[in-house]
Amino acid sequence: MSCGDLVLALRLRLADLAPGAVIRVRATDVAAPIDLPAWCRMTRHTLVHMTHPTYWIQKRRDD
Repeated sequence: MSCGDLVLALRLRLADLAPGAVIRVRATDVAAPIDLPAWCRMTRHTLVHMTHPTYWIQKRRDD
């Protein structure tokens, strides 16, 4: 799955979660270590931890 597809799927999945919830994402795309942290900054979600290919993202609390 490309990073573009991944962030779209991640956005849809986060929409179903409560603010503050944490989701584990597995992303094997070579661009993920750059793209996922950047996406988190742009969307104000928190990248809790990353060890490629696993990323823990916390949904922002102001939704």
